[in-house]
Amino acid sequence: MSEAAVAERPQDQNQPAHKEEKKVQRQTIGFTFFKVMPEWRRLPASERAEHKRLFAEVIKRWNQPGRLLSLSYSTVGLRGDCDMVLWRICYSPDDLSQMTAELMATPLGGYLETPYNYLSMTKRSQYLIGHEHEGQADSRGFLRPGGQKYIFIYPFWKTRAWYLLPMEERQRLMNEHIRVGHLYPRVKLNTTYSFGIDDQEFVVAFETNFPEDFLDLVQQLRETEISPYTLKDTPIFTCIRMTPEEMLDRLG
Repeated sequence: MSEAAVAERPQDQNQPAHKEEKKVQRQTIGFTFFKVMPEWRRLPASERAEHKRLFAEVIKRWNQPGRLLSLSYSTVGLRGDCDMVLWRICYSPDDLSQMTAELMATPLGGYLETPYNYLSMTKRSQYLIGHEHEGQADSRGFLRPGGQKYIFIYPFWKTRAWYLLPMEERQRLMNEHIRVGHLYPRVKLNTTYSFGIDDQEFVVAFETNFPEDFLDLVQQLRETEISPYTLKDTPIFTCIRMTPEEMLDRLG
């Protein structure tokens, strides 16, 4: 942004750009993936157990109603480049930063790498008006995790050509996309937005107890008319939900 553009901004920096933003407080979302170093697994079992206990304590301490919700998942045996993921939902990037700093300050943190970390926010979808149904997270601008066993997470980019289409054409293409999604009611979609705050444009997280439904859904979406407007939608992470203690025990 140029200095001139900055100078032209309104003086009241605390006012939202759109009045409707006052109605729903947007959530800040973090998907943080951890990989444990091989050296950690060579430590004595008692030392590893203490490391896991202290790490889990930080997660539990930060789970505060109305401030931050943290959901824990294992990717052991499902991805070679990460072992676990925390899906965190809060209202401030500062909370994500502070919590991560405390996690990495634990003894286990000294043996962890973060190969992937995605930052996003909630926002009311412009395409779902009239298509809302129970469990559709982004139609209301906030997330309500459903507690399913599996989650499939990936960053997502659309082509620039997509944004140059008339709104009516984009809505027509999205209608087919939404119709296909409704064919799989056992898969819950959580869409979050990253424009300008991270490299990707969106982060999507599909919750389900039936991985086969998600596989069929993605295959069918490849056949829709909107598919050519996808620029990139990898890497894709298959994750199993469990308690922090169970997640950490999967590390060894």
